[in-house]
Amino acid sequence: MVRIRLRRIGSKGQPSYRMVVADGEAPRDGRFLEVVGFYNPRTLPETVQVNEERILHWLGVGAQPSESVTRLLTKCGTLGRYARLKSGEALDVLMAEAAQAQAAAPAIDPKTKLHKDIAGAPGKQAKRKAQQEATSATEQPAA
Repeated sequence: MVRIRLRRIGSKGQPSYRMVVADGEAPRDGRFLEVVGFYNPRTLPETVQVNEERILHWLGVGAQPSESVTRLLTKCGTLGRYARLKSGEALDVLMAEAAQAQAAAPAIDPKTKLHKDIAGAPGKQAKRKAQQEATSATEQPAA
């Protein structure tokens, strides 16, 4: 079975992913047939670049997306366009709509963030400041 899945790239602690079409038996970072997109969860908002024409082709010939790829393709509207393609809409119209949606996407900050900073958890500086405030509050004499 052919799968559309994520292939991890990037250094230790700084993951980004290529969206690839691979045989279901191949290892995660092993052989693949084609690169069809890119995903970086460390930017704000997360970066998702997809070659819609190739994704629609592979879905049409029976490739199955993984759960994470399904979430990403749903978020960028590709699976909705695939359903409309199956119901009879022209591919040219769908590709024009995809290009328009990609042009209207929000700007992405190229600086990557740590996941704990994205989730709203305090970083090292915030922790240090909180510790300093706590120690200064306990050192003040009672009036």
